[in-house]
Amino acid sequence: MSHYLEFERPLEDLENRIEALRRLSTNEMESDIEPDEVNRLEKKAKELRSEIFSGLTRWQKTLMARHPERPYTLDYINMIVKDFVELHGDRRFGDDPAIVGGIGRISGISMFIIGHQKGRSMKERIFRNFGQSNPEGYRKALRLMKLAERFKKPVVTFIDTSGAFPGIGAEERGQAEAIATNLMEISRLKIPIIAIVIGEGGSGGALALSVGDRLYMLEHSIYSVISPEGCAAILWKKGGEPVTDNFSRAADALKLTANDLKAFKIIDGIISEPPGGAHRDPKAMAKRIADYITKALDVLQETDPVKLIEERYRRLRKIGSLTQTGPQ
Repeated sequence: MSHYLEFERPLEDLENRIEALRRLSTNEMESDIEPDEVNRLEKKAKELRSEIFSGLTRWQKTLMARHPERPYTLDYINMIVKDFVELHGDRRFGDDPAIVGGIGRISGISMFIIGHQKGRSMKERIFRNFGQSNPEGYRKALRLMKLAERFKKPVVTFIDTSGAFPGIGAEERGQAEAIATNLMEISRLKIPIIAIVIGEGGSGGALALSVGDRLYMLEHSIYSVISPEGCAAILWKKGGEPVTDNFSRAADALKLTANDLKAFKIIDGIISEPPGGAHRDPKAMAKRIADYITKALDVLQETDPVKLIEERYRRLRKIGSLTQTGPQ
């Protein structure tokens, strides 16, 4: 690893020490280093990693969801999708690199895969607009989903965005309309749709790809109507700027973690991550995601299309339901 978050600093020191001992042990002049010492430190690092990540706050989970080394959509596609062919353009304005999509096979099942792509290097992040899609991105996603329906193929979406792009050009081209149209059209597609939040799930930008029959979240991902920074800026401004200490307060108020969303019955399941996060073992994480997709499709592909839409409708209508237990 080359990047550690603030709360990982104790682990960084320990892992750097282990790495230094490993390098020295390969040197003939330093061959007197005891292997037991490395094993002892590795055991200590494993215990410390478990201790740190078993008690993360909601704000720390937010930082994990944004970790710069975390796998993105194309990383997972490269690891679990065979014969992937990317498709481009919305046939109305242009192509949006912030959303990638195409057709390929997962576990031998042919399907369409669509997702946000943030970009790894600064050059790529600028090219992909940091994963913030313009209207043409959402229209491209909808075009591919309708193509999937035409060929009776299931759809998998990977969600990882801080939100839809709020620029003037995006608004002029109908950003809100594009998201609203996606919500309406996707909700009635006669094919199985599986959505997975792999990092950030922010606002309408995430919602536009998350309507489906199953919604899963990775253990250290987040899903909310607004970012903690945005929430803090609205509720607890000081001199026009949000106070950094309020970010954690806002994250707690938003209840944006996978455990929170599972308790609210908004998501269908939590996909556990390798110790220390998905970026520690991307291949293991990718395999777990593929297993979840395969198991979900085993059920969904056997469901009648009419019943599929009815169940999707009931599932969405249950979100945000109100129960009154006492007198008014």
